[in-house]
Amino acid sequence: MRGHKNIKNRCASLFVVLLLVPGSAAAYSGVVVDALTCKPITGAFVTLGDTTVRTAQDGRFEIAGQGPLLGIRAYGYGRSDLPVGGLKTGETLSLAPFRPRALYLSSYGAGNMRLRESALDLIRKTDLNAVVIDVKSDRGMLAYQTGIPLATAIGAEKIITIKHIRRLMSDLHKEGIYTIARIVVFKDNALALAKPDLAVRTTSGAIWRDREDIAWTDPFARQVWDYNIDIAVAAARDGFDEIQFDYVRFPDAKGLVFSQPNTEQNRIAAISEFLAAARQRLIPYNVFLSADIFGYVIWNRNDTGIGQRLKDLAQQVDYISPMLYPSGFQYGIPGYRNPVRHPRQVVYLSLRKAEERTGLPAIRFRPWLQAFRDYAFGGQSFGGEEIAAQIEAAQAFGADGWMLWNPRNVYTAAGLPAKSGMVTGSHGRSTGNPAGMGTGTCSRNIAGDAPRLGR
Repeated sequence: MRGHKNIKNRCASLFVVLLLVPGSAAAYSGVVVDALTCKPITGAFVTLGDTTVRTAQDGRFEIAGQGPLLGIRAYGYGRSDLPVGGLKTGETLSLAPFRPRALYLSSYGAGNMRLRESALDLIRKTDLNAVVIDVKSDRGMLAYQTGIPLATAIGAEKIITIKHIRRLMSDLHKEGIYTIARIVVFKDNALALAKPDLAVRTTSGAIWRDREDIAWTDPFARQVWDYNIDIAVAAARDGFDEIQFDYVRFPDAKGLVFSQPNTEQNRIAAISEFLAAARQRLIPYNVFLSADIFGYVIWNRNDTGIGQRLKDLAQQVDYISPMLYPSGFQYGIPGYRNPVRHPRQVVYLSLRKAEERTGLPAIRFRPWLQAFRDYAFGGQSFGGEEIAAQIEAAQAFGADGWMLWNPRNVYTAAGLPAKSGMVTGSHGRSTGNPAGMGTGTCSRNIAGDAPRLGR
């Protein structure tokens, strides 16, 4: 891995005691701490099979369940999986800080050698350390074979751009690159046209299409939920570190017909319950979960007519990713009528408003930033100065990193921080001796006196 792969034997983060219980289940207790400061991590997720618990204020936890791996992750940190067969009394492990700084690659961009290598070369030369890859695109097409019967049946896997997904994940992880699977949810031309009973319709009964002539699926339909969650599980199984749902919302159009009444309460419930169902299914894979939202969702008190209400979304995902493209704020924000002239203020003030409205710490937000030419305020170029201003705003706020969006997958080093060379942590996906975990100066043997905590 890159610079942060060398974190070894720095601190203790986990002391595990194996307790015998009936059957094949086992129970473990321990402490999770920061690999750099040796301080306990409050609220870290510890996963064993279908069970997950959170660490207490002092970093301690207790968990019982079945499964070959004990998974650990925390907000603002990486994630690690430890084979339970290797756990021993007195063993200590650590969880390293990590904040993704990503660029976006479409399914075509990730599969195209020229575009992919250009992106990877930029990551090697700058402080970038992550990629967002389309697993399911805006038209509902999948980038690789998933083994999901419905995907095959509706033709969603007709055009495969990534032939060997696990090989790609392995190659990226070897370079210390954190991987995010972007899954477009309810905007799904393939499913809506193949299964018209699942499509959003007009009052005349016709299948509705948006401004891009793309059909959408009904956000109330459980079959649609299950299909998208199956795709998310496949991505987690294939090695992605994070699942990111995009277009996890209702269409922003009037006069549409769904399988349930189109009320604000129903819309909010549908989106929140879908995310909750996804989170539950993803527990065994120890992945982070995030959702993309409109920038104006931060400023609006209602659901913006699309089922996205900030406080409800915050309860269901690890990270909220608002699309804070200045060009997307067609009405500006308070005090700034022309947002493309004030990219720093748009990003910083929007994030502060989100923090204020939710009461969540800054680390729970990771914004999308604009890396493309303006299209709404005169078509001005949007280059290094504007990109740097957005990045500085996200970092000053304390966000969990940031992500650059360019639909053409064309990026330059302009405006990007130079490679710092500083150790900042790892996604730690490997097993056996995961990066960012290990014995070290914080180690202490507390065998026999570790308290058993309530679950």
